Amino acid sequence: MTDLSTNYMGLQLRTPLVASASPLSHELAGIRQLEDAGASAIVLYSLFEEQIRQDVRESEFYLHAGSESCAESLTYFPTPVDFRVGPQGYLNHILRAKDAVNVPIIASLNGSSFGGWTGMAKRIEQAGADAIECNIYFVPSDMNASSADIEKSYTDIFRAVKHSVDIPVAVKLSPFFTNMAGMAKRLDEFGADALVLFNRFYQPDIDLEHLEIRPNVLLSTAQDLRLPLTWIGILYGRIKANLAATGGIQSGQDALKLLMAGANVTMMCSSLLRHGAGHIRQVEQEMTEWMDQHEYGSVRQLQGSMSQLRCPNPSAFERAQYMHAVSRMPARIV
Repeated sequence: MTDLSTNYMGLQLRTPLVASASPLSHELAGIRQLEDAGASAIVLYSLFEEQIRQDVRESEFYLHAGSESCAESLTYFPTPVDFRVGPQGYLNHILRAKDAVNVPIIASLNGSSFGGWTGMAKRIEQAGADAIECNIYFVPSDMNASSADIEKSYTDIFRAVKHSVDIPVAVKLSPFFTNMAGMAKRLDEFGADALVLFNRFYQPDIDLEHLEIRPNVLLSTAQDLRLPLTWIGILYGRIKANLAATGGIQSGQDALKLLMAGANVTMMCSSLLRHGAGHIRQVEQEMTEWMDQHEYGSVRQLQGSMSQLRCPNPSAFERAQYMHAVSRMPARIV
């Protein structure tokens, strides 16, 4: 029998198919559907830094409202330091999710600065989350900020969260670094349990009729897996942190390619939004059939087999292969 099990951040998973953060995890019914379809772990929808900050502002407002007219009014409430600020609903959702399913629940924190991350991370751990995924979503627009400043903000956030909890912490990164390999190495040295490659920045669009800037969420396609495949293939065997692939995983073949590049898990979002949670079952079946046909007994047997360290042609991940591909392009594409 084909063994699809894998280890991710110390969590033993039945398969490498993990449900990524998405609206599918907003309700307990959706979380149960994901588990029933075969998701080996579930990353909850993201808690945004802005939500934490907003809750802090609202709590401060109501704690002090009216205090100028009655000096004793503040004594009826806890002090701001003692008051339980933050999105309590997210913590309650973790508690309910842990009771509802048997697969690991990974919380997702999305932000760009310290914000309330460290305090919230501790509360997430106390709520029972099995791990935390730091989704650092930062679009640099300050022309005076150096690449070193930007990279330091990533490592500072990660280190603060990592030092505040005992559960595993992953970092979800964008690919837009001057030296992606160097950034991965630094986070690995600071103790990242996993790197999730990659975050997708949602570029805005312009509504020509109403002359407004509109958010434009585009679901990924199989073509998008090339970027995580490239970097996972390069990083595999060179860092200790586990590697999670996200973006473009539509089929069992897509998942197998990323595992061969060196991924520990493959995270699915867009394909599940298109086809429903049950699509996980189909992807798993496709993986099993291919592995049986090609006589692979386990995921461990194929993992990293086509990484830069192990593939027959290591230059395929670098410039030489680019020149080879360009030279073979037809003069006219029909």
